[in-house]
Amino acid sequence: MVDTLAPPRDPHRSNPVTRAVLSVPHLDGTTSDLLARRDLVSPVVVSGGVRLGEFALVCLVGLLIGYAYVPANDLWRAGQYIFAIAATGCATVALFQVLGLYQVAALSQVLRQMPRVALGWLAANAALVVSVFFLKVGPEFSRVWLVLWVAGGGTALLAGRLAVSALVKHWMREGRLTRRAVIFGAGPESNALANALARDAESDVRVYGIFDDRTSARSADAPIVTADPNQSTAGALTDLLAFARRTRVDIVILALPMSAERRLVDLLRPLRQLPVDIKLWAQASELQFARRTYTTIGSVPFIDIVDKPIADWGSVAKWAFDKAIAAIALVLLAPLMLATALAIRLESRGPVLFRQKRYGFNNELIEILKFRSMFVDQCDATASRLVTRDDPRVTRVGRFIRQTSIDELPQLINVLRGELSLVGPRPHALAAKAGSRLYDEVVEDYFARHRVKPGITGWAQINGWRGETDTDDKIMKRVEHDLYYIENWSLMLDLYILLKTPFALLKSDNAY
Repeated sequence: MVDTLAPPRDPHRSNPVTRAVLSVPHLDGTTSDLLARRDLVSPVVVSGGVRLGEFALVCLVGLLIGYAYVPANDLWRAGQYIFAIAATGCATVALFQVLGLYQVAALSQVLRQMPRVALGWLAANAALVVSVFFLKVGPEFSRVWLVLWVAGGGTALLAGRLAVSALVKHWMREGRLTRRAVIFGAGPESNALANALARDAESDVRVYGIFDDRTSARSADAPIVTADPNQSTAGALTDLLAFARRTRVDIVILALPMSAERRLVDLLRPLRQLPVDIKLWAQASELQFARRTYTTIGSVPFIDIVDKPIADWGSVAKWAFDKAIAAIALVLLAPLMLATALAIRLESRGPVLFRQKRYGFNNELIEILKFRSMFVDQCDATASRLVTRDDPRVTRVGRFIRQTSIDELPQLINVLRGELSLVGPRPHALAAKAGSRLYDEVVEDYFARHRVKPGITGWAQINGWRGETDTDDKIMKRVEHDLYYIENWSLMLDLYILLKTPFALLKSDNAY
């Protein structure tokens, strides 16, 4: 196992050139370490959110104005108004899409895009007028209502676009709407690629480093000169991995020919453990594929190799699911949690909650909360010694809450704080071992389970791989199930796992 995949236990072990990349000052005066705390705001979600918002906005204005012109008891006319408003709202969104008004660049330049906004809105209303004329239902609609809706809807669209523009510009200044990329493979090809991405007005990708594991003598023949003053040339694969663990990286681009098959395979094995998209630059190969094989960033073609799990709308749905269910569960389980806290306090002196550092998303250290199940002076914060059957360190109350997993309930607070998800690979303590070896020494792809946020329960737990992991086979099976969950995630799978969890808790053979 390559130990550089873990969070560096000694930051000074990092290559000096990696530390230099991390400390490069950016346009807003911050460094990569600070930018790492700012999550990417998905352009797909932003565009989709604006579409839904504008549809709802113009429909709301139309309904409010129509309310004054349609008698409350005239349901037939009310139905016609509602249909006309919904159809015009859909037509408006469709025309705005055709006019390119939902691209992030267009959303940030509201004044420049206003002629096209006006054109789309007026064209949608013109289509309504033409439809009313040919269907001979003109007397059913108020002309005053139509004029007021055109004026009011246009004003609402302008106000909404101004607000969206301010928010988009704020996110752009923070770098949250720009995908951060690194390139592996130094040379004339990567030089050309970095320049192409930097100069492409339609690209939302910014290159933050170029890495290569070849000797400096070989890579020195092709110095990197790009249009982006913040881009740096860095070191080898181990430096790329350390960089991606320390700061936010969204895309790893391989600027290598497909003919270098062995090298690509060797690179992908560790790179697959990062929560990033991995792309192969299409122009690095002379092979030509069907157009649908490629995806583009701006006008630059790529071949997708690995997709980041749970991205775009999937991440929004999972976030909302986690927050809603965790909040409801905390309210419903509050009496049980209070009773547990009282029982712990009555049996042994010390704090009710136990705090433990564990590996979270992208190997970041998080502090999870649990009900204390051991005597205070025997708590093992690093889990260097697994709890076994009849372990003398565990209290009587602790033995019960561990077997029933009641000790895990305070982690609902971790979910609300954004450190955990309800469902995901269970986070492990720093020194947890299978026998005498650390988990990452047993399973080569162990850190790939950290490509998503860890969870309170997971696919492994409901399939019987819960509790003690004292053998190589147990941790290997748990990781195997965790990786299956990551590759097959859906909101329905999360719901299924949550519903199955109480039944899985009834089988506590391995939980001590």
